[in-house]
Parts: sequence; C-alpha cells; structure tokens
Amino acid sequence: MRFINKFGKTTVASTILAASVLGTTQLSLASSPGEGNQGQQGQDGDYMAIGNTENPKNVIFMVGDGMGPSYNSAYRYYADDPNTKELDQTAFDKYLKGTNRTNPNDPKENVTDSAAGGTAFATGHKTYNGAISVDNNKKPLKSVLEQAKENGKSTGLVTTAEVTDATPAVYAAHVDDRDKKDEIAQQFYNDKINGQHKVDVILGGGSKYFGKENGNLKEKFQQDGYDYVTNKTDLANSQSNQVLGLFSEKNMPLQLDAPKKNPLLVDMENSALSKLEKNDKGFFLMVEGASIDKAGHPNDITGVMSEMGGFEKAFQNAIDYTDTHKDTLVVATADHSTGGLSIAKGKDYVWNPEAIHKMKHTGSYMTEQIADGKDPEKVISKGYGIKFPSEQLDKVKEAAKELKDIKSKAKSEDDPKIAEATTKLQDAIQKPINDESHTGWTTYGHTGEDVNTYAHGPGEDKFLGNKDNTDSAKNIFDFFTNDVSINQN
Repeated sequence: MRFINKFGKTTVASTILAASVLGTTQLSLASSPGEGNQGQQGQDGDYMAIGNTENPKNVIFMVGDGMGPSYNSAYRYYADDPNTKELDQTAFDKYLKGTNRTNPNDPKENVTDSAAGGTAFATGHKTYNGAISVDNNKKPLKSVLEQAKENGKSTGLVTTAEVTDATPAVYAAHVDDRDKKDEIAQQFYNDKINGQHKVDVILGGGSKYFGKENGNLKEKFQQDGYDYVTNKTDLANSQSNQVLGLFSEKNMPLQLDAPKKNPLLVDMENSALSKLEKNDKGFFLMVEGASIDKAGHPNDITGVMSEMGGFEKAFQNAIDYTDTHKDTLVVATADHSTGGLSIAKGKDYVWNPEAIHKMKHTGSYMTEQIADGKDPEKVISKGYGIKFPSEQLDKVKEAAKELKDIKSKAKSEDDPKIAEATTKLQDAIQKPINDESHTGWTTYGHTGEDVNTYAHGPGEDKFLGNKDNTDSAKNIFDFFTNDVSINQN
C-alpha cells in the first residue's frame, strides 16, 4: 500500500489535470513603498516600474512537479517549429541559473517524494519522505509563506493538484503524514498569523476536503470574506482580495482533456496576481504545475507534454509580469524528476514529438474512460491521432476485462490489485504512442537526479550554480528579512 499512497496510483482519476481559457486579468504596475498601485508616470505617458530592485518585494515561486531535466529537453523538441533549421529555445532556457540537489533526509530512502522536496524549498530544512513541513522529530518548520504573512505581505497558493496535496500543503500546514489531507485543509482555515488566515488566495482541486465531511470549510472561508468559486467564469468575476477556488473534487483534469469551464494554470496565476498585488507590502505566490508529475507516474508522454506546455505559459506570464514589476522575483524549479523519461529508446537515434502532437486525448484520460466501462475501441478511436495496431487493441480489451473482474471481487477501491490492473491497462493503451514517439521510461516512481532552476528578477544571482534544494527557502527568507518595504508604511 505504501507505493499506492505515496504516488497516488490507486485510481486513474488522480492522474488528470485542467484546461480552458480565462480572460487575461489586467494587472497594475509595480509600486514603491507607500504608493499603492499608482507607480510613476514617465514623460511619454507610459508608466515606469519602480521599487526595491535589490531585494524583491514580491516572490513568485514556481514548481514544475516531477519536471526533471529530461522533461525540459523533451519539451524543447516538442515545442520546436519544424520549419526552422535550429532547435528553438523554450521560455525557460534564457533564464537557466543552475541546478538543485533533491535528496531527502530519510532513514530508508535517498530519493525524495514531493512532501520532503517541498518542505526543503519551503522551509530550508531536509526531512523524511511524507513529511509536511515538520522535521525528523515531527516538529513544525516555518515556511517562507508564513514569513511573508508575518511581514504583512499577501500570500497565494495555486496548483493543478488538490490544494491539500504535498507541494501546496508544505507552505501552510504542518503534519507528519502527507495523506492527512482533511487535517491539512483544517489547518488552512484554523491556523492564523497576526489574526489572519495564512493564505489569501487558494486555487486548485480538492473540493472533497472542504465540504460537509470535513467541517464545511468552504462555507467558513466564505463567512470570513473569501469568494468561493468553482469555474473560470466565477474566478474572473471574483471581487474579493481573498478567494478559495476549487475546480474539481480531486486533482484537476489534465489540460488536454479538461472541460472548458476549468481555468488553466496561467488563468489561476493571473487571478492570484491581480489580487495579491494590491498589498503595498508585497506578496508571496507559489504556482505549481502539479500534473506534470501526475502524468509522469503512469508514463503518459501525451499528458506530460500537455502539462509542460501549460507550465511554460504560466512561467512566461510570470516573466512578463516582472517587465512592469521590477521588484518581483520569479523562480522556477522542480522537486524531483518522475518516471525516468528517456528521449529516444531502442537502437534508433530518434525521438518523434510529431506523433505526440497528433494525440487527441491523454493516455490517462483514455484509461479512466475504459476503466469506467466505456467501449475500448471507441475510446481509442476518439483519443488516438496515430494508427493503433489491432493486435494491441486486443491487449487493451483483455486488460480492461481483467480490471473489471478484479473490481467486481475487490472489497474496496484501495485493493492493490486494482492499482496493478489499472497500470496494466494504461500501459497497453500507451504502448503505441510511446513506441511511435520513441519515448522510454524506467519507473512509475521518482528518480534522484538534480533538477534545473530558472530565475529572473532582483536576487536571481542567488540561484546560480549547483545548490541544495533548501537554499531556495534560505534565499527567500533572506530577501524577506531585508525587504525595505515592510518598514516604510
């Protein structure tokens, strides 16, 4: 059961993410301390961004969950314009600063999970796998978000996973086990700093942890002045500076498969920025492309590339924000890599992203559809954009029947045999696209290589070179300690 709990492979539904487009929010220009959002007008009538450009007033910390170096390289091939001779750069490449070491402080495992990895870059301390901002003695560790709130800044958490999932949780909760999601949600509401809720903007999935079965937390947030929204239209119309947005019961669907009512990651990011920037003292915002990892675990290359595209859009949007907000630092990194993604496999020196571009749905989506009883042949026909061999379709049908039989005999959905049969079905569905694209995988879990770090804005040079993942938090703590804006109101 440990593998199932850690990596969320019990059900296929947990491997999906979000899509659809929300109108871009108009964002005000940067302000110096005490000037609100007015900025300074230049002679030509345009506004110039001003503020403290040595230590950032605002920090946007972005996490591509599971985004190891091979993911960034594969996405460069995937996003490349085939009509140009050179391999085009992605939005990330220009801002590469260095790499992060990701090892945890775990007595049994030396490859991290998202909880230990997140705790490291949220608090500056190593811990064991499964820990949510507690040390090896299960004592709470202060996060950079909590420090920001102590400084009077506004705070936000944006993710495509459940908002109670490991990476967002490490910023605003302290529990000894990442699976205690009801408790994490309760801490989001109950724990306060200076009489205020820790997080002003909470956007993602996981509505099941905020409903009647866990104390009607969404209603309590509303009573305290938060807008509660469940779709992109309501998010766009939200007027309060504090908002709880829960767009799915569990994880948000993968971008390629999601309903149009769902906001994209960049939409949630824009909404958060439009609210958080109203605070003269600045803000801390964490933005997680969580479903890169959700697609990596089941070796879903279509889902991975879709989610990398969504994360790149959010990253570029954050970079664009710094053009008119010079006192804002953007950092993007990963907590670990997932799946052992290989760009090419077998004897040929070829990786074929064009095949992936032709796909109409992710492997995760097709697996869920078939697992729910849909006709395999129809699902494959609607989801695949390349030829699906008839002999492989027979294997999909066989795996679907096996899963159905196991489900009928299982005493609960947590039966590990269901997870094994689901994985077998998904592998059968995805084999043609992995073969056609020449994509290789080594594991359904995490791998331990260093991950890339990208940064832009005041303090970006602090991220140069090969660093420990704890250094990200240590740098941000230093920035907030030296932030002149907190003492000038």
